[in-house]
Amino acid sequence: MKASFRVMDSDMHVLEPPDLWQRYIAPEFRDRAPAGQTRFQRDLGVALDGKQLHDYRAAPITGAGGKREYDEQDVKYRDAEEHGWDPGSQVRAMDQEGIDLAVLFPSRALFSLAVDCLDPPLAAAIARAYNDWLLDFCKEYPDRMFGAAHLAPHDVDLAVQETRRCVQELGFKAVYMRPNIVNGRNWHDRYFDPLWAECDRLNVPVCFHEGGRTPQLNQVGNQFATTMLQHTCSHSMAMMMAAVSFCGGGVLERFPALRVAFLEGNCSWVPWLMWRLDEHQEWRGYEQPELKKRPSEYFKRQCFASVECDETPAKYLEDAGYSHTVVFSTDYPHPDSKYPNAVDSFLGQDFSPEAKRRYLWDNCARLYGFS
Repeated sequence: MKASFRVMDSDMHVLEPPDLWQRYIAPEFRDRAPAGQTRFQRDLGVALDGKQLHDYRAAPITGAGGKREYDEQDVKYRDAEEHGWDPGSQVRAMDQEGIDLAVLFPSRALFSLAVDCLDPPLAAAIARAYNDWLLDFCKEYPDRMFGAAHLAPHDVDLAVQETRRCVQELGFKAVYMRPNIVNGRNWHDRYFDPLWAECDRLNVPVCFHEGGRTPQLNQVGNQFATTMLQHTCSHSMAMMMAAVSFCGGGVLERFPALRVAFLEGNCSWVPWLMWRLDEHQEWRGYEQPELKKRPSEYFKRQCFASVECDETPAKYLEDAGYSHTVVFSTDYPHPDSKYPNAVDSFLGQDFSPEAKRRYLWDNCARLYGFS
């Protein structure tokens, strides 16, 4: 709790051990298990089948600026480093930031499935291994930390099976995927309807979370050589494209109770993008005849987007009627996280007290099904 506000982190990250898959993957896939990389401190890279799934350019390790960034991280993440990023250090970080509850997302695993046309049984085994590890991680503090299940979208039937297992057996609060499409299928392709139907039936939200640059998957912004330019585009614009698919492509018309979250991609784009999508429905709506509502109405009814602690343009969401769709996140322990001052920075923003309460707790609780 911070300044009388309850705080739920909708998108806090773990830093998985590099040998996670060697220890947790099913025996029949052990010879093809992803290998976490240790090329430099806090390396998030993963190698699979002899290929790097993390673009080395994304690592801020060269030049004075990169050294300064790493020196700053060494200070603020010292406790976690000294304790191997274990559950205790995770909860101590929550306490320092003032976070009551957190839903946990991966770091290395964001890259582990970032391959278009990956062999579906292997992809499913990679996801399952991470989920088993995350269950063990959360067990030590079951009232503070909750899992978001890693899903492989390469085979929808296997994704449905893993969703069912993670929700019914492991007690996870969400499922998540990267927003980058695989096998040439948009998210509103009816191929994925069995997955949305299962999430609807289980009353569990679908979360999208982008990751860093990967050479094995098409990603927004890859035409740029530097991380500064590529990362500016990748996370927010990938979320925008996924939101267009769900709100304009008919998914939320077909599944009116499904909850969908677009995380670590800002939220200030929401009013503009939904306005533009509404305009295009008015102009070319005959191309999407299944839509019975305006795309913005679907977003307001079923969707969420995460706000950065210092995202000043987010103040306009209140006036646009989207304040019930915004959830808070710290992005701990990634390089651009404002930890341990993220909540304080957020509380200093020009939001109404009611909006702050919604963003820090109420909307997160509604997204993840907490009372």
